[in-house]
Amino acid sequence: MTTAQPLDVQPTPLALLLLGRDADPKSERGVECPGDLPAPSDPDLVERARAAKERLGERVFVLGHHYQRDEVIQFADVTGDSFKLARDAAARPQAEYIVFCGVHFMAESADILTTDDQQVVLPDLAAGCSMADMATAEQVAECWDVLTDAGIADRTVPVSYMNSSADIKAFTGRHGGTICTSSNAARALDWAFQQGEKVLFLPDQHLGRNTAVRDMGMSLDDCVVYNPHRPNGGLTAEELRAAKMILWRGHCSVHGRFSLDSVRDVRSRIPDVNVLVHPECRHEVVQAADQVGSTEYIIKTLEAAPAGSSWAIGTELNLVRRLANRHSDKTVVFLDKTVCFCSTMNRIDLPHLVWALESLADGKPVNRIRVDPETERYAKQALEQMLALP
Repeated sequence: MTTAQPLDVQPTPLALLLLGRDADPKSERGVECPGDLPAPSDPDLVERARAAKERLGERVFVLGHHYQRDEVIQFADVTGDSFKLARDAAARPQAEYIVFCGVHFMAESADILTTDDQQVVLPDLAAGCSMADMATAEQVAECWDVLTDAGIADRTVPVSYMNSSADIKAFTGRHGGTICTSSNAARALDWAFQQGEKVLFLPDQHLGRNTAVRDMGMSLDDCVVYNPHRPNGGLTAEELRAAKMILWRGHCSVHGRFSLDSVRDVRSRIPDVNVLVHPECRHEVVQAADQVGSTEYIIKTLEAAPAGSSWAIGTELNLVRRLANRHSDKTVVFLDKTVCFCSTMNRIDLPHLVWALESLADGKPVNRIRVDPETERYAKQALEQMLALP
């Protein structure tokens, strides 16, 4: 019998980024923490977090995204989706520090909407968003040049999903567009088509397609996908001129993994199951589901559901587990058999939170997120246009 030898596998650049052990200047993900994190095995972590938060008092406001771990959520002053949390931060001008337990683009949005006197802190700079990373400022500028060459840029309105970097939000503001969330995407598109003939939807193709086809009555033929890694986005000028929706080739690594087979499998296993999915899922999954909606919609639907009902939820696993525990009178399962957390969101753990809070309590702020004034100006224009949507 021979003994298997360990494989000589080198970590890829992406793997190093996810581990927070490298940096990519073209990515919104950051680098590893410069300080010494407490050990995950430290039995006093919960007490240390509580003590540091008490020392800070009203000087700190902790935000927790729905997809965060329970160990982190317990210290959040408010929970919610990305835009709700950014607005909650703006509504607390007396808080000197905003600790955002989420990902990089969310902390950027909070910095844009809060005052100059407030400091937004992200406990781990490597907590980024793969979807947001799929559209860089350089790529989007090149896309706009392609639309200009095709003679349609002046008739195209950019609509960018909240899950985008500050640079992309600023691009949207500069070109007279708006930001949207998964709950108001249809209103944003309706507004955009009153301003122009076409929409450039960034960066999630699935939310754009699902909203256009499912909610607004367009056809799949009205949509084309712009691939930033191919010349001219992989599209001809004629295809661009014929399209109503120009969808960026981006997706959520969590929601994009759900498949039609996942839906069929859960229906075969659980009688009378209600399939409830997020609109970032693929179009065929959304078409096969019973209900589709934002994170807040999913939460409210489960709250209103009758006891004894069964639900298969197509969204991030931390939230699904929390809903299952909260609604023990119902059957709540994850849509896919394979466990799938948001890997970058999951980087915010108790050791990172303790380190961030203790550093603030010691008067040594860490991991501050700052958006430069010009980017902030135009990004804020796009965000304010969203707030003004009818």
